[in-house]
Amino acid sequence: MDIRLLEKEEPLPMELLLEADPSEKLVRSYCADSRVYVVETAKGTMGVLVLFPRDAAVVEIKNIAVAEHIRGKGLGKKLIVHALAEARRLGFRKVLIGTGNSSLGQLALYQKCGLRMVSIDRGFFLRNYPEPIVENGIRCEDMVRLEYELL
Repeated sequence: MDIRLLEKEEPLPMELLLEADPSEKLVRSYCADSRVYVVETAKGTMGVLVLFPRDAAVVEIKNIAVAEHIRGKGLGKKLIVHALAEARRLGFRKVLIGTGNSSLGQLALYQKCGLRMVSIDRGFFLRNYPEPIVENGIRCEDMVRLEYELL
């Protein structure tokens, strides 16, 4: 499975993007100014990664998702490794990512890939999403922010 940059005129894999971020309005907004990468097979899009440049030195992984039926097989890690390599290639010095306090699997994956927790935005999901989000039996309220310093 190869990871490729989605051309601007190609449709976004919205169904997959919405698995990681339930607000289509927000997804469309940040994707417009981002580099969107996809993993495709004959069966369709299996993964997506969105890199949003915050400034000349910092890029943020705004969305990363893997099709449910192939989760746990290493594709998420492959996407994170790709994001770090692309960020380095594009000249960024730092990669950021944020995830919910209830996203236990994602928090573990990001740390296994070398990202470090740097802050918590208390109440982020309460302020920005009208519908409650629940994962792993936990209400998603706070954004946990992680970063990776590129050398």
